[in-house]
Amino acid sequence: MSDTNESDPRPLGLARVLSIQAHANRLANRRLQAALANLSTSELHAKRTSFFPTLIGTLNHLLAVDRYYIAALHGEPDMVESYKRFAPHDELLPYAAAQDASDNKLIAFCDRLDDAGANAVVHMLHGADPTRSDLACLVLNHLFMHQTHHRGQVHSMLSGTHVKPPQLDEFILRVDEPFRVMEMSALGWTEREVFG
Repeated sequence: MSDTNESDPRPLGLARVLSIQAHANRLANRRLQAALANLSTSELHAKRTSFFPTLIGTLNHLLAVDRYYIAALHGEPDMVESYKRFAPHDELLPYAAAQDASDNKLIAFCDRLDDAGANAVVHMLHGADPTRSDLACLVLNHLFMHQTHHRGQVHSMLSGTHVKPPQLDEFILRVDEPFRVMEMSALGWTEREVFG
């Protein structure tokens, strides 16, 4: 016997959940970029307490790692060399444009997934063992956790500035729909398209 009723959400497959996470990642990055736009370039480069000791340094690390794992998910043979060639951005606007492009590439990948694709083997060419591989769903979950981890550091560093750190966790649960209306609208997304 079930306690569900007609207003309960429908179950989601693994591929849909990963797509939702990719969209949530884009929305959180967009909201964070809007807050960071209120800082000067010198504030972005100011030394702060964090693993990467500046806001822009942390953002560049996020982007470089995003690009590496997205390249791995796409099976791009030059993923390691591309990672090594990454040129950090000094200003917020070019960084934001590059991060937006990376986020959109990730969304497109996740939107094409089915559950079989989510369990496909991904080869990651780095480190001492160039044959490392894992499942796409786990690579994606690692990527989303990495994003959340370092966005949290940026959020914390913002606390030491005149800019109020934004709320970044309103992008996955259906009940949070009212809190993401502006970001969803700005990107031309609908709740039905993203959440099914």
